[in-house]
Amino acid sequence: METIKLERTERTPEIILDFANNAFAVRGESYPEDVPSFFGPPVSALEKYLRDLTIGEVTFDFHMTYFNSTSAKVIMKLFEMLDETAARGVTVTINWHFLADDDNLEELGQEFGEDLQSAKLVLCPIQDEGIAIR
Repeated sequence: METIKLERTERTPEIILDFANNAFAVRGESYPEDVPSFFGPPVSALEKYLRDLTIGEVTFDFHMTYFNSTSAKVIMKLFEMLDETAARGVTVTINWHFLADDDNLEELGQEFGEDLQSAKLVLCPIQDEGIAIR
């Protein structure tokens, strides 16, 4: 599959789905007016790709600085998809990046990771906000 890249806007995060390298990322703020229409196509493409993946390594980086409750549901779905992929024998690492002084985002990452059975969650505190959303 060809790489999917959606540029960040004021209300939507950057999304990078690099299928050739099994490297995926969501960066920035997420509060689009229509969450299903924004996330629908990339999440569907990722879901189709992961469904057939049975070997290898996958890395998903979340660099979120803010997201609304509807976007949180999408993030939960992504965590579920990644965990299902890991349950089939793929090594899946989820990197949850957050500003070191942002207790709320740290706790959200921990909460998203609580139900993971097979994927590995890595909490990644960072010191510089520019790194979080580059």
